[in-house]
Amino acid sequence: MLRRLVLTAAASAAVLAAALPGATAAAMPIPLPSLQEVLPVADHPQGPQDRLTVTTAETGNRAANGTYELRCGPAGGTHPDARSACNRLDELARQNGDPFAPVPQNRMCTHQHGGPATARITGTWHGRSVDASFNRGNGCEISRWREMEPVLPTVRS
Repeated sequence: MLRRLVLTAAASAAVLAAALPGATAAAMPIPLPSLQEVLPVADHPQGPQDRLTVTTAETGNRAANGTYELRCGPAGGTHPDARSACNRLDELARQNGDPFAPVPQNRMCTHQHGGPATARITGTWHGRSVDASFNRGNGCEISRWREMEPVLPTVRS
């Protein structure tokens, strides 16, 4: 009987010892995300308002050709879809840092022509000067243009 009692006590102690790290882990505080991870960040709250001038030509869409002002933080201006354009610029910035960067010179691009459409974007964005040109002269430039939609208009063939 004593032997059974000792074995039961030893088994109980072993079970408790095995469960103790789990109980300790459960009692430890759970790390919480910071407020920046939980709350949405307002459109560029710490800097001046972004102002861009978007000029497009020969897009195949007469209504889209012309010059528009795009303001972000908050979205506005004469751009036909300012809010979507500002959201797209922010999305591109999160993905690759500079939505206005030209195609790298050493990149291999397909030899295809996407039409005569051209665009130029000038102004200030995220506190820095912008002067970027866009065209559809090869596969890389066509892709770059498409990435910038709706900042740039969809080109009609």
